[in-house]
This record gives sequence, C-alpha cells and structure tokens, in this order.
Amino acid sequence: MRDIKNNVDAQPSIDPASYSADQTGTGIDLQDYDSAMAVVQVGAVVGNTHTPKIQESDDDSTYNDVGTDDLEGDFVAASANTVQRVGYKGAKRYIRVFVTSTGASAIYGATIVRGNAYVAPVA
Repeated sequence: MRDIKNNVDAQPSIDPASYSADQTGTGIDLQDYDSAMAVVQVGAVVGNTHTPKIQESDDDSTYNDVGTDDLEGDFVAASANTVQRVGYKGAKRYIRVFVTSTGASAIYGATIVRGNAYVAPVA
C-alpha cells in the first residue's frame, strides 16, 4: 500500500527564516519511532558558509554531535535552492539540527522526519 502520510511524522527543528548566526534547533522526541531523518531546505545563500549537523540527547537538555557511525549520509555547506537529508541510526531519545554559520546570511529551515511509528496512523 502506498501510504506514507499515516506512517511518518514531520516536526520542525528550525523554522524557515533568514539566518546569519549559528542556529540551535528544537529537540524532537523519537520515542515510539524506530527511524528518523533530518531534512534541511535552503533558499538564498549570501556568501560564507552555513553547515548543518545533527545533535543527540538522552534528556533534551545536554546535546552532543552525532558520530558518523550513527548517520546515513553527510551534510555539507548549504548552497542555494537545495534540499539535504541525513538519516539518524543512533539510540538517543532526542535529536535536533544545529547549523554553524560563518557570517553573511542564508534562508533555510530544518525538519525532523520520524518514521516506523510503533502505533499507526500517526496523528
């Protein structure tokens, strides 16, 4: 059956806007889901670099960068009008997107897609 709507959930980590400094996304709870992916959609980029990464936490308070063994794919510096996606294979309860900026501005947003819900359909 081709039904993705009832089996995945998307939660905003960084709301779409123009940013010129580092951005710390909202932590997203992965409880009751078996998979997750971070999606970063970029609009205009004015000079310098904006590089996303995924961070993880047990308590939604103390976050650390996710190791490469727990990622499927890699983020690269943002370029205009692109979408990047990286899968998360780790075991922590919370993840978020963090974007390091080296100046100038970029328009982007980040979403955490949670999949393989324990109970479907997802709300």
